[in-house]
Amino acid sequence: MEHSIGTWAILLVAAFLGGGLNAIAGGGSFFTFPALVYAGVPAIAANASGTLALLPGYFASTWGYREDIKPPATLTMTALVVISLGGGAVGAALLLTTPDELFRTLVPWLLLVATLLFAFGPWLLRTFTRTASSGEAGALMQGCTLAAVSVYGGYFNGGLGIVLLAAFSLLGHSNINSMQGLKNLVSSVLTAIAVSVYAFGGAILWKEALVMMLAATAGGYVMARVGRRLPPSLVRAVVIVTGSIMTVLFFRG
Repeated sequence: MEHSIGTWAILLVAAFLGGGLNAIAGGGSFFTFPALVYAGVPAIAANASGTLALLPGYFASTWGYREDIKPPATLTMTALVVISLGGGAVGAALLLTTPDELFRTLVPWLLLVATLLFAFGPWLLRTFTRTASSGEAGALMQGCTLAAVSVYGGYFNGGLGIVLLAAFSLLGHSNINSMQGLKNLVSSVLTAIAVSVYAFGGAILWKEALVMMLAATAGGYVMARVGRRLPPSLVRAVVIVTGSIMTVLFFRG
């Protein structure tokens, strides 16, 4: 697919901003997905290609938060990785079986749910008592929650970080930097397996994805180091505003 210099510039800027937003708050596909759609890429290919473009940014931002990464209370790091891999593979396989027009219809609803989950995460945490917070019951609840989010991430990368942060908040995490590091790690794992499935299914536009990778990686690492020093309230505001704007734009078509 051929693009003008202006279109390539939009794709590169979107990738840099997407990698940076993923590092500090999640929702990087709010930039890469619409940019690729604007460039004329079909919705499913845009999701798959944008996901690949952001993958190095996830790795870079995970390294940027390396001092803060801690697993959930009742899950080992091994269990975390295995669940993320399995869920990401299932979600990616589901995407490849979804018709493009149906996926375009689902996109704004997926963005809306992701944004609302993050916006109301603290309220949900205060409102609902966590009855399975420790022991085997706690491990089962956290494992099922992570599996569901991983399937979502493998299916639609948009807002993945938002959903993960909301899930970790509901599971009892309160330190924003720890949540960010864990979110970036899980995103890296499930996105890597999802991209492998996308590639096998022929859904990736390699030229666009590989060029955007460079900008996303730079954005991910730079903003990971900067984001560790930002006030948590500002980080939350960035997520909610970005998610809200993109949701409205996609509903308007």
